Amino acid sequence: MKKVKIVFAAFAVLVGGVLLAQDRDITGTWQGTLHTERDLRIIMKVSKADAGGLKAVMYSIDQGAQPINASSITLQGTTVKIVVPAIGGNYEGKLSNTDGTSITGTWNQSPKPLPLDLTLANDKTAWSIPEPPPPPKQMAADANPEFEVATIKPTKEGTPFTIHPTASGTLIANNASLAYLIKFAYEVHPRQITKGPAWLDSDNYDLTAKPDKEGMPSLKQMRMMVRKLLADRFQLSFHTEKKELPVYAITVAKTGAKLSKNESNPNGNPGYGGGPAGMRVINSTIAEFAGFVLNEALEQPVVDQTGFGATRYDFVLKWTPDAAQTQPGGPFAGARPAAESADAPPDIFAAMQQQLGLKLESTKAPVDVMVIDRVERPSDN
Repeated sequence: MKKVKIVFAAFAVLVGGVLLAQDRDITGTWQGTLHTERDLRIIMKVSKADAGGLKAVMYSIDQGAQPINASSITLQGTTVKIVVPAIGGNYEGKLSNTDGTSITGTWNQSPKPLPLDLTLANDKTAWSIPEPPPPPKQMAADANPEFEVATIKPTKEGTPFTIHPTASGTLIANNASLAYLIKFAYEVHPRQITKGPAWLDSDNYDLTAKPDKEGMPSLKQMRMMVRKLLADRFQLSFHTEKKELPVYAITVAKTGAKLSKNESNPNGNPGYGGGPAGMRVINSTIAEFAGFVLNEALEQPVVDQTGFGATRYDFVLKWTPDAAQTQPGGPFAGARPAAESADAPPDIFAAMQQQLGLKLESTKAPVDVMVIDRVERPSDN
């Protein structure tokens, strides 16, 4: 099964934690190694919160060492619990009864929990936290870029789907169909693309494209460059028609939205990571989330009717996909009815309402439909 990795610039959520119960003082630097495909050294810095209680900051020092704040830390008896919503993770462990300098526990961020034992460090034993790399230089907001050099090759069998920019702004996409590139460039659902040849979906390509301007392009600028590439290398031309189609409208539930605003970088790119077991959304508008995630997963176009406009949010969404929901490259791994397991997250409709305070309502609305007039397989590099 092919796995999705959609990456744009992401930023950590800074939220203070609260201590609900405390038997001992657990402030200090805790560290341990998470054994995954490669060993990852994890640091949890626990300190007193300004409003009382405790707060925790997590560092994965082998993955950039960006500070990631926990939303809560609790100590009940000897049970320590830390929740880190920015990466969809949580930690639970038992504090040692002898000297209180070790915690035996488990890190949960995916369907498979991993053991993570933490030890209280001192000045001599504490791992050094490297300085995080500076944020990439942004492309000028008024720039009108295009790709200076672009290499397009047929995908080799077994290549997973990815699409992301490098720190220099180069766009890299693997195992991407032309249909997906059109959807990305023009923010449309597959049902909004008509009259295209069958190979629009079946032929997949690896793309490496370097902009002619310096700096990290915004998402709008990246889409602009891909549009120009499609016209130049695929000879794509089309016209649009307005049609009323079945859609899912995102509205605010009666309970109100349950979202955390991200005001750190209003001009920055959104970030999406993880799958349905914990989709991490960073610095995204609701419309961008609909275009990147929901338009890929659902069988109807998704329109944003929340009225939130350009406001950016951070959140984690956990749902159980059914067999009809897809991602680039195929169905979600482990797709099944949510009712099959009592521990499984709900379906995406219930998850949106329960976790985000947003509703997905089936309705009809006028949308733009792309009618393909001409398209060819890509020209030589």
